[in-house]
Amino acid sequence: MPLTECVSQLPHAPGVYIFHGDSSLPLYIGKSVDIRSRVMSHLRNPDEERMLAQTRHITCMETAGEIGALLLESHLIKTHSPLFNQRLRRVKQLFSIQLSTEAQACVLKIMDGRQVQHGITPGLYGLFSSLHAANQKLHSLAAQHRLCMQLLGLEKTTSRGCFGWQTKQCAGACVGAEPRMAHDQRLLDALQALQVHTWPFAGAIHLVERRGDWVQKHRIQHWAYQGTSCNRQTTHTIQVMPTHTFDADAYQILVKPLLLNQVEIEPLHASS
Repeated sequence: MPLTECVSQLPHAPGVYIFHGDSSLPLYIGKSVDIRSRVMSHLRNPDEERMLAQTRHITCMETAGEIGALLLESHLIKTHSPLFNQRLRRVKQLFSIQLSTEAQACVLKIMDGRQVQHGITPGLYGLFSSLHAANQKLHSLAAQHRLCMQLLGLEKTTSRGCFGWQTKQCAGACVGAEPRMAHDQRLLDALQALQVHTWPFAGAIHLVERRGDWVQKHRIQHWAYQGTSCNRQTTHTIQVMPTHTFDADAYQILVKPLLLNQVEIEPLHASS
């Protein structure tokens, strides 16, 4: 079937679309609030000529809303690792900056998922795929906010102060030119946008999305997507193996709408 004919059969609705080639594994998985329009834009994109040349047909899975499409896309990409998807691949290890207080001073450490529980352990900032990426972020924050690289643990402590102090890029907390409290407050302010929020509910919840008479309930616990149930029979059943493993992509999808009360939720009993 020609690709243009495949597209003509796709709905103007939210959901996930899949480009299939000759093998059983998909070539590309994407999501949109308007599946047909989004897929048509792929066909018009000359930069995707290589993928389109390998595409034999296109299928889709509708959802009741945008969040369901985002969660399903993330899950399917991690499950199938499509050839042309570069983002949302499964990350083996997550790193975060941990902030604690010792002797009335802030202390930073870079921790991985074996040392802390993301979404449960408080005082974590940033979700990084490597130790190097976390250190790069700290270097960037030091430059932007005149923070001391010695106090951030990026340099060895010396009486001469950090390299930033010598080049006038540090406010001087390392040599007593700035109160440690002022430095640490600036550090706290700089980290706020990176805060990894702990799970705000006592247990699992259903995040509810509606479209017409169609209701989908996405089960979420500790920022992990655990599957979707529907109130009607559909062509596709969405099943996800229950997991409590923190997923950085699901977290990024869910954190704003849940914390800002932008979505309908139903708390679940422990036995649900």
